Amino acid sequence: MISYEELHAQNHKITELSNLLAHVLTERTLCDNGECCLIFSNYMKEVNLHMEAVDRNLYSELLLSEDVNINNTAKSFMNGTVEIRRIMKQYVSKWCNKTGKRFAFDKNGKNYEQFLEDSKQMFSIILDRIQKETEGLYPLVRRLQDDQRRVA
Repeated sequence: MISYEELHAQNHKITELSNLLAHVLTERTLCDNGECCLIFSNYMKEVNLHMEAVDRNLYSELLLSEDVNINNTAKSFMNGTVEIRRIMKQYVSKWCNKTGKRFAFDKNGKNYEQFLEDSKQMFSIILDRIQKETEGLYPLVRRLQDDQRRVA
């Protein structure tokens, strides 16, 4: 079981890390800093933990609903999760080296602009998802449940 308070706390932490990384990564010299990669690794872990919590606790009741719109909303969020995981995996494969201690664009920075653009897009997609959860998914689940404090 997870509370809405915990889900919101996870969302807040992910938002803070997204904003921090989006700013830090604009400074090319900081991208080679091992601490930056640690923050990024923590960010990816937090996003994955949050998506797992949402998967485990929110969709089952929505999918059991006889209301087609509610059922479709759950399926849409589930499909979105699959897409976000695909984007994150592709990003890590392309931009993170095997050791996880630095980003994997070439030393003279030729790929840096593409790295920065891909980073901004990924952060934007994740932040958009958080907003949709907060404004759409959580209120929908709350409407279907008697207990307003716990998701499941």
